[in-house]
Amino acid sequence: MTITRRAVGLGLAATLLQALMLIAFAWPAVNLAPRDLPIAVAGPQAAQVGQQLQQRSPDAFAITTLADADAARTALADREVYGAIVTGGGAPQVLVASAASPAVAQQLTALAQQLGGVATVPVQDVIAADPDDPRGAGFGAMVLPLVMSGIAAGILLTLVIPTLGARLAGLVTFGVVGGLLSTLVFHTWLSIVPGSYFTLAAIAALASFAVAATIVGLAATIGRAGIGLGALLMLLIGNPFSAATSAPELLPQPWGTLGQLLPPGAAATLLRSIAYFDGAGAALPLTILLTWSVAGLALLGLGALRTPRPDPIEAPEPVPA
Repeated sequence: MTITRRAVGLGLAATLLQALMLIAFAWPAVNLAPRDLPIAVAGPQAAQVGQQLQQRSPDAFAITTLADADAARTALADREVYGAIVTGGGAPQVLVASAASPAVAQQLTALAQQLGGVATVPVQDVIAADPDDPRGAGFGAMVLPLVMSGIAAGILLTLVIPTLGARLAGLVTFGVVGGLLSTLVFHTWLSIVPGSYFTLAAIAALASFAVAATIVGLAATIGRAGIGLGALLMLLIGNPFSAATSAPELLPQPWGTLGQLLPPGAAATLLRSIAYFDGAGAALPLTILLTWSVAGLALLGLGALRTPRPDPIEAPEPVPA
């Protein structure tokens, strides 16, 4: 293959990658809609409201009927639902948790206005997002740098560091220091996410480590093709389907569910659970991040076992005088 043909081939490959990135990032954004979104209805007209919702949008909501507003607030705090419509005493009241998803909170408010037939409805934000980031824009923008820095760290450690043991040391260093520094930015300086600095730093460190370890582990096992595979998995699938700016149930399925099984989506969900909901719903995303981290380390160890070791150099036998 001539240099010109190789250059044309690389240009076509880059064009295909560009198209895939446009699809991956733009398609979910223009197809946001409730898909079995967990919400609650409460109060004396709960059954009637639930029936109206099912008739309007049969597949949009997974509806739980609760006794009253207090039960709805408890369900919100436990991350069992994204919002609730409380009936009784005139126009329905909307309970939302913008900390879980500002996009869902806006949609539920508009929906309650349609059901109540009034211009405005009482809305109570039971668990509000950080006042410095009320729309969640900063939170959503925070996930991509964690992913890209993890990819960059994995690539650099693979290409620059020759020994697998040294790569492991680099992974640990990147995870710990990167978690501390990134949390210093988004927690202390920008105030995007509230909560304990060191707890949030541990989550950021684990998320960054999981991404970088996956890249390094795949590269150690299947060669440089593992770099591309890991980067595509984290950047083209993991990031746009992380639901950091929306909710998994608003994304096209099964991609919304798949996104939660990858480090970017798991990290976003875990940060929300720890920062706003006292750890409710944190077990699954924490398990997912730990699983990816362990899998990356296991692949790194497998690569070490498969790497041929040089034969020891035998000392020459002394020649008798």
